[in-house]
Amino acid sequence: MSASTVMSTSTTARRSVSRGMKKAERKKLRQGSLPGTPVRGQAVKPPRLRLTRRGRIVLIGLPLVLLAAILLSLAGLLNSPAKAADTSSGLAVTPAVSVTVQPGESLWAIAGAVDPGRDPRDVIADIVQLNDLDGGRVMPGQQLFVPSK
Repeated sequence: MSASTVMSTSTTARRSVSRGMKKAERKKLRQGSLPGTPVRGQAVKPPRLRLTRRGRIVLIGLPLVLLAAILLSLAGLLNSPAKAADTSSGLAVTPAVSVTVQPGESLWAIAGAVDPGRDPRDVIADIVQLNDLDGGRVMPGQQLFVPSK
Protein backbone atom coordinates (compact mmCIF):
# COMPACT_ATOMS: atom_id res chain seq x y z
CA MET A 1 0.00 0.00 0.00
CA SER A 2 1.24 3.43 -0.72
CA ALA A 3 1.27 6.26 1.76
CA SER A 4 -1.51 8.09 -0.09
CA THR A 5 -3.83 5.07 0.13
CA VAL A 6 -3.26 4.77 3.87
CA MET A 7 -3.80 8.49 4.34
CA SER A 8 -6.98 8.55 2.30
CA THR A 9 -8.35 5.52 4.17
CA SER A 10 -7.76 7.11 7.57
CA THR A 11 -9.16 10.42 6.35
CA THR A 12 -12.28 8.68 5.04
CA ALA A 13 -12.72 6.85 8.35
CA ARG A 14 -12.39 10.13 10.24
CA ARG A 15 -14.93 11.85 7.99
CA SER A 16 -17.47 9.05 8.41
CA VAL A 17 -16.99 9.11 12.18
CA SER A 18 -17.14 12.91 12.39
CA ARG A 19 -20.40 13.42 10.47
CA GLY A 20 -22.69 13.05 13.49
CA MET A 21 -20.38 14.93 15.93
CA LYS A 22 -20.39 18.41 17.33
CA LYS A 23 -17.70 20.91 16.48
CA ALA A 24 -15.73 20.40 19.74
CA GLU A 25 -15.75 16.66 19.24
CA ARG A 26 -14.48 17.06 15.67
CA LYS A 27 -11.61 19.18 16.97
CA LYS A 28 -10.63 16.44 19.42
CA LEU A 29 -10.85 13.88 16.63
CA ARG A 30 -8.47 15.94 14.51
CA GLN A 31 -6.07 16.14 17.45
CA GLY A 32 -5.95 12.35 17.48
CA SER A 33 -8.22 11.45 20.37
CA LEU A 34 -11.46 9.62 19.87
CA PRO A 35 -14.50 10.06 22.11
CA GLY A 36 -14.23 7.91 25.21
CA THR A 37 -10.44 7.84 25.18
CA PRO A 38 -8.45 10.00 27.57
CA VAL A 39 -6.90 13.21 26.26
CA ARG A 40 -3.19 13.72 26.75
CA GLY A 41 -2.38 14.90 30.26
CA GLN A 42 -5.52 13.36 31.77
CA ALA A 43 -5.21 10.66 34.41
CA VAL A 44 -6.55 7.32 33.29
CA LYS A 45 -9.17 5.95 35.71
CA PRO A 46 -9.16 2.24 36.26
CA PRO A 47 -12.40 0.61 35.14
CA ARG A 48 -15.07 0.18 37.79
CA LEU A 49 -15.16 -3.31 39.29
CA ARG A 50 -18.34 -5.11 38.35
CA LEU A 51 -19.31 -8.26 40.19
CA THR A 52 -21.89 -10.82 39.29
CA ARG A 53 -24.36 -12.10 41.85
CA ARG A 54 -22.18 -15.16 42.46
CA GLY A 55 -19.12 -12.92 42.86
CA ARG A 56 -20.88 -10.78 45.47
CA ILE A 57 -21.99 -13.90 47.37
CA VAL A 58 -18.43 -15.23 47.39
CA LEU A 59 -16.92 -11.84 48.27
CA ILE A 60 -19.26 -11.36 51.23
CA GLY A 61 -20.11 -14.94 52.18
CA LEU A 62 -16.62 -16.45 52.34
CA PRO A 63 -15.27 -14.01 54.95
CA LEU A 64 -18.48 -14.40 56.97
CA VAL A 65 -18.17 -18.18 56.98
CA LEU A 66 -14.51 -17.95 58.01
CA LEU A 67 -15.38 -15.47 60.77
CA ALA A 68 -18.16 -17.74 62.05
CA ALA A 69 -15.80 -20.74 62.06
CA ILE A 70 -13.18 -18.79 64.02
CA LEU A 71 -15.74 -17.54 66.54
CA LEU A 72 -17.20 -21.02 67.06
CA SER A 73 -13.71 -22.46 67.51
CA LEU A 74 -12.84 -19.82 70.09
CA ALA A 75 -16.14 -20.32 71.89
CA GLY A 76 -15.54 -24.07 72.02
CA LEU A 77 -12.00 -23.57 73.23
CA LEU A 78 -13.03 -21.18 76.00
CA ASN A 79 -15.98 -23.30 77.14
CA SER A 80 -14.30 -26.69 76.94
CA PRO A 81 -14.35 -28.77 80.11
CA ALA A 82 -10.68 -29.72 79.76
CA LYS A 83 -9.79 -27.75 82.85
CA ALA A 84 -11.30 -29.73 85.72
CA ALA A 85 -10.01 -27.60 88.61
CA ASP A 86 -7.85 -24.55 89.19
CA THR A 87 -5.59 -26.34 91.64
CA SER A 88 -4.73 -29.95 92.38
CA SER A 89 -6.41 -29.66 95.79
CA GLY A 90 -9.75 -29.19 93.99
CA LEU A 91 -9.40 -32.58 92.30
CA ALA A 92 -10.87 -35.61 93.99
CA VAL A 93 -10.14 -39.24 93.22
CA THR A 94 -13.25 -41.30 92.60
CA PRO A 95 -13.19 -44.25 94.98
CA ALA A 96 -13.59 -47.42 92.94
CA VAL A 97 -13.84 -51.11 93.61
CA SER A 98 -12.79 -53.87 91.20
CA VAL A 99 -15.59 -56.27 90.26
CA THR A 100 -15.41 -59.40 88.12
CA VAL A 101 -18.36 -59.89 85.78
CA GLN A 102 -20.15 -63.20 86.37
CA PRO A 103 -21.91 -65.21 83.61
CA GLY A 104 -25.38 -63.76 82.87
CA GLU A 105 -24.61 -60.50 84.68
CA SER A 106 -25.20 -57.15 82.96
CA LEU A 107 -24.13 -53.59 83.72
CA TRP A 108 -27.66 -52.91 84.97
CA ALA A 109 -27.40 -55.70 87.55
CA ILE A 110 -23.93 -54.57 88.63
CA ALA A 111 -25.10 -50.94 88.96
CA GLY A 112 -28.12 -51.97 91.03
CA ALA A 113 -25.99 -54.12 93.34
CA VAL A 114 -23.25 -51.50 93.87
CA ASP A 115 -25.45 -48.47 94.63
CA PRO A 116 -29.16 -49.28 95.00
CA GLY A 117 -29.98 -45.71 96.14
CA ARG A 118 -28.87 -44.09 92.86
CA ASP A 119 -30.42 -44.25 89.44
CA PRO A 120 -28.83 -47.24 87.66
CA ARG A 121 -28.38 -45.20 84.46
CA ASP A 122 -26.07 -42.77 86.27
CA VAL A 123 -24.07 -45.62 87.80
CA ILE A 124 -23.77 -47.32 84.39
CA ALA A 125 -22.52 -44.03 82.89
CA ASP A 126 -19.87 -43.85 85.64
CA ILE A 127 -18.82 -47.48 85.02
CA VAL A 128 -18.56 -46.91 81.25
CA GLN A 129 -16.48 -43.76 81.82
CA LEU A 130 -14.16 -45.36 84.41
CA ASN A 131 -13.49 -48.42 82.25
CA ASP A 132 -13.50 -46.66 78.87
CA LEU A 133 -16.12 -49.05 77.49
CA ASP A 134 -17.40 -48.62 73.94
CA GLY A 135 -20.91 -49.87 74.70
CA GLY A 136 -22.98 -51.57 77.33
CA ARG A 137 -21.62 -55.07 76.65
CA VAL A 138 -19.48 -56.89 79.16
CA MET A 139 -18.03 -60.39 78.99
CA PRO A 140 -17.97 -62.93 81.84
CA GLY A 141 -14.64 -62.79 83.68
CA GLN A 142 -14.03 -59.15 82.69
CA GLN A 143 -12.62 -56.92 85.43
CA LEU A 144 -14.50 -53.63 85.91
CA PHE A 145 -13.83 -50.68 88.13
CA VAL A 146 -17.10 -49.69 89.79
CA PRO A 147 -17.51 -46.43 91.74
CA SER A 148 -18.12 -47.11 95.40
CA LYS A 149 -20.26 -44.98 97.69
